[in-house]
Amino acid sequence: MALNVSRETPDLLILDCDGVLIDSETISAAVLVELAAEAGIAFDAAYVREHFLGRSFPTVARIIREQWGRDLPDGFEAAYRQRLLARFETELRPVPGAPEMLARLQVPACIATSSSPPRAARSLAIAGIDRFGLPVFTASEVPRGKPAPDLFLHAARRMGADPARCLVIEDSLPGLTAARAAGMQVLLFAGGSHMAAPCPAPSRR
Repeated sequence: MALNVSRETPDLLILDCDGVLIDSETISAAVLVELAAEAGIAFDAAYVREHFLGRSFPTVARIIREQWGRDLPDGFEAAYRQRLLARFETELRPVPGAPEMLARLQVPACIATSSSPPRAARSLAIAGIDRFGLPVFTASEVPRGKPAPDLFLHAARRMGADPARCLVIEDSLPGLTAARAAGMQVLLFAGGSHMAAPCPAPSRR
């Protein structure tokens, strides 16, 4: 499904990472649900997809604090990243067709992700996407993550591209919102396993 895409060849292709290049979202949701339950905070994968997809961890922590009236316990983020990367080592795969698409690219491209730099680097390596040598920009490099436009504008600036001549491929509402706010063309990608079937209504407190 394309949104706001012209027929002209873009000067720069900006790719989200999780759910677009690497099929990580179902693994990430499972780990987050497990650890939150251990901390006494209950939600399911559908809630993760509705509220957390495409957002940085600090934003996820803020949403949990606002909705549950409590902070995540000390060490939660470190434990989440450690458990997640351990699962990635054996379960992570590229999104089907992503390596073939990258091998055929005829325009400059980069990655703009809400993941932390260590997670982005390791997950791209595990999935074999790092071999394409795409520049990677993370939310840690800008004041505001998605849905603010900061990350995409930062990527375009670093790549020397006019935002109006950039095409963003995203799988999340925050990412789509950020791309539009940046004045960029945007395409919704729904090929990740987390998008294979409609989610049921999320559970509520």
